[in-house]
Formats: sequence, C-alpha cells, structure tokens
Amino acid sequence: MIRISVMYPVAAGNKFNMDYYLQKHMPMVRSRLSAKGMVKAEIDKGLAGATPGSPAPFAVIGHLYFKSVNEFQAAFGAHAGEIMGDIPNYTDVQPQVQISEILE
Repeated sequence: MIRISVMYPVAAGNKFNMDYYLQKHMPMVRSRLSAKGMVKAEIDKGLAGATPGSPAPFAVIGHLYFKSVNEFQAAFGAHAGEIMGDIPNYTDVQPQVQISEILE
C-alpha cells in the first residue's frame, strides 16, 4: 500500500480556508479518486511542532491511500486538472507532495 501526503506549510500571511477544504475540496477528491481505486483518505490539522510552544510546520496534511503508485497515477491523472484547479479556492499555499510506501 502507498500513501500520498499533500502537505500545506504554515507561512505568515498565507490563507487556508479549512471549511472549503473539508466541505468542498475533499469530498470532490474522494468522489473522483475512490471511483478509481483510492482506498481511503485522512486529513490532519497541525497543532504544534516538536518543541513545546512551537507552531506546527504544516497547517494541514491530506493523506490518500492507494494499492500502488500506478493506481494513484491513473486515478489522479484522470482528474488532475479539476483537483489542482480547485486549490486556489481554499489556499494560496504551494503544497508539498510525498509518495510513500507503507511498511508497517
């Protein structure tokens, strides 16, 4: 199984509309990608960093789970324009993406 982590860094002056992300963007992502093999999706809201009192490095991290990189690429490729085109509706942050293999 693989996990795609879409991480939105915290930066002064940047916007992130959590309501839009949770109520519009992620339901659209789930609808499009679940039909193409996405196993599940999870959303993390950053609360703090490792040092007491330090801010979280990421405001939000979205995790998408697929059986393989090929399944993810096929699913995302079919809807990339719509999914990526929706990002400016909830944030002006450039997300960082990592694809990981889940070992345990």
